[in-house]
Amino acid sequence: MTRVLVPLAEGCEELEAVTIIDLLRRAGIEVIAAGLEDGPVTASRGVRLLPDMTLDEALTLDYDMVALPGGLPGSDKLAGDGRLTGLLRNMNESGRFVGAVCAAPKVLAREGILAGKQATAFPGVLQAEEHPDITGNAVTRDGQVITSRSAGTVMDFALAIIEALLGRESRDTVEQSLARS
Repeated sequence: MTRVLVPLAEGCEELEAVTIIDLLRRAGIEVIAAGLEDGPVTASRGVRLLPDMTLDEALTLDYDMVALPGGLPGSDKLAGDGRLTGLLRNMNESGRFVGAVCAAPKVLAREGILAGKQATAFPGVLQAEEHPDITGNAVTRDGQVITSRSAGTVMDFALAIIEALLGRESRDTVEQSLARS
């Protein structure tokens, strides 16, 4: 079964975290929501999220992708966690998928994962002089790296992840199920 890690840090953007987790699970992907620390995570708007496990526990498993929700200061906390940044580098070096939305693409940039790649992020997060391949698109996929601009584009981001991991048919099935009443 395809497995994706979604790390949760205090101050993450709850809409992004929950949307990624929800849509990937609808597609039949095993999603592990892992807190950087033990216990509930308070997101940027005060919503409390209950991770499936801690990051230390999650690191005992293998993943097809790591998908980072954005938000501040959550993205800064992700960038400062050596366990996570080491995993991201290993995922990238082994040709597995990494993704980030909103402010979180800066985590990938700091680790050199965006070097020579097209990417998108929340306006101002990535500076054009350091990252000349900023697209400004809702979602940008360059090889095994998928980035997205904001909470307003996170549904498209999650659907792009489903397509990358499971194919267009799975993406279409999930997308169509969202339109039904």
